[in-house]
Amino acid sequence: MNNNFFFTPRSWPDYELIDTGGFEKLERFGEYITIRPEPQAVWDKQLPPGEWEKRAHVKFIPKSSSAGTWEKLKAMPDQWQISYKTTGNTLLRFRLGLTSFKHVGIFPEQAVNWDYIAESTSIIREKTGTPPKVLNLFAYTGGASLAAKAAGATVTHLDSVKQVISWARENMELSQLDDIRWVIEDALKFVKREVKRGNTYNGIILDPPAYGHGPGGEKWKLEENINEMVQNVLLLLDPGNHFLILNAYSLGLSSVVIGNLLKNPTNLESGELLLQSTQGNRLPLGVFGRYRTHAGFNI
Repeated sequence: MNNNFFFTPRSWPDYELIDTGGFEKLERFGEYITIRPEPQAVWDKQLPPGEWEKRAHVKFIPKSSSAGTWEKLKAMPDQWQISYKTTGNTLLRFRLGLTSFKHVGIFPEQAVNWDYIAESTSIIREKTGTPPKVLNLFAYTGGASLAAKAAGATVTHLDSVKQVISWARENMELSQLDDIRWVIEDALKFVKREVKRGNTYNGIILDPPAYGHGPGGEKWKLEENINEMVQNVLLLLDPGNHFLILNAYSLGLSSVVIGNLLKNPTNLESGELLLQSTQGNRLPLGVFGRYRTHAGFNI
């Protein structure tokens, strides 16, 4: 097992973490700069007082633990677009927007995993001569789905929220891709049914929230449900050619836990996902574990 710190590429023109501190983060998405809450940023800001507000176009104002409003400091649209070029030189495009949950439609720290997905999909496709089957669970607006599809996979994208599925479909069309399979379902229920059906996948991505609900009101709590989820997911992996990614954004959760859940295969990479700010501080954004295998050999 290799313990790593994985950083979002600094060569991403459309994204920049400018500064962090005081339980907030200052970020640039394309040409627009946002201020958003960040519970991990317990340290002081590097930029002088008032500099954040001078630079930012918009600031999120929390109204509760899970929702709030945006205060515009400069003129900007409610929706705009950015792009990301994977290691396979494919351009993925995303529509961003100011949501009431402080999110804008993308998690930039996942870019390193998009590259891993693109690489793994391409390797399996080249070695088998067929499109790999990839399952993206808790798939949100689809960055991982787009990376797999662009690299030649047959993709099943699952999320429990219909509006999020619509957003992901919009990103697919912006990226000039098609034929992703959309599933609005509780992830654990879907995975259990797939196990019973005997279905397998060459790639599975899990990026579960700390808390959530399925479309039928099913409750999800990471610490209570993740072990059952992972053990079922492991049964869905193609025995010869596969890759698996598990992310967990939960305060206090160790990458050792991820390794134990995945049964610590010899080719496991695990550690923290970090964003490096241009002011020098580092922002931890969850732990991860991932590995890939081709015909019984690590790739």
